[in-house]
Amino acid sequence: MKKLGIILANLGTPDEPTAKALSRYLWQFLTDPRVVDLPKWRWYPLLKGIILPRRSARVAQTYKSVWTDEGSPLLVISNQQKQALQAHLDNQQINACVEIAMTYGNPSMESAVEKLLEKQVDEIILLPLFPQYSSTTTAAVFDAFAQALKKQRNIVPFQFIHSYHLHEDYINALVDSIKAKHKPDEYLIFSFHGIPLRYENNGDYYRQHCRETVLAVVDRLGLSENQWQMTFQSRFGREEWLQPYTDKVLENICREQGVQKVAVVCPGFSVDCLETIEEIDEENREIFLSHGGKSFQYIPALNAEIQHIEMMSNLILNRL
Repeated sequence: MKKLGIILANLGTPDEPTAKALSRYLWQFLTDPRVVDLPKWRWYPLLKGIILPRRSARVAQTYKSVWTDEGSPLLVISNQQKQALQAHLDNQQINACVEIAMTYGNPSMESAVEKLLEKQVDEIILLPLFPQYSSTTTAAVFDAFAQALKKQRNIVPFQFIHSYHLHEDYINALVDSIKAKHKPDEYLIFSFHGIPLRYENNGDYYRQHCRETVLAVVDRLGLSENQWQMTFQSRFGREEWLQPYTDKVLENICREQGVQKVAVVCPGFSVDCLETIEEIDEENREIFLSHGGKSFQYIPALNAEIQHIEMMSNLILNRL
């Protein structure tokens, strides 16, 4: 049996919750033209002179509030996914080596590729853990992988899993996770990480994938149109991003729709991280409750749940 190398790729995390580590991480992240496509002569001075000095210390404090003894939640859970998937494949007697890689920060894509080649794998399957395609996430993973291959002479065959926003196992896992937590009297909000509207106008079809995922889940849950809404979070800067904005919806939903109880799920996040733990479950919880809401529930990401691991396995094995 040929030896399979698997890379589970995610966005990234700073090495520690300090201003210095955040500045290093944010520089790598925010200088990627997939993320910010402004001309360097215009963007770099602003980033280096104003944004990083101000933002790094503030975001470091936020990271400290969610940091664990083992590191950032994203890294800790990613390692759990790696171990669980490795065990699952071993139980199926699949000759495979699983590594995790971050587009930004550590462990890097380059290190993951090097480890797999050192283990003499015959093929690599790269799985970006972004169900819905976006040029800012999935394409950035591909760029990092291609850059890592540039430094290798012994490139082995590889496959790239583009997206899985309507994959049956993914939808099933989402539906089951929502059913386990969601109460009948809760208004359900599907919150996705946002992107600038300009990116969509230039061809990014991320919103379409998000909506297709939500409609598939809503259909399975049997929800009516007045029981749910799709929103976008984590906008940055002054330009318009995909709307409606999650925080604005939570501000107004009590007054405008009489909603008293909400549950929020973030289907685009395969791992709970700063954006779900702090932004959704803390910051947006406070927004909703301070504007008249009575009950707020965050439904966790799929993380290292067995259905999620089985989904990854099926995505990968279907490529063999």
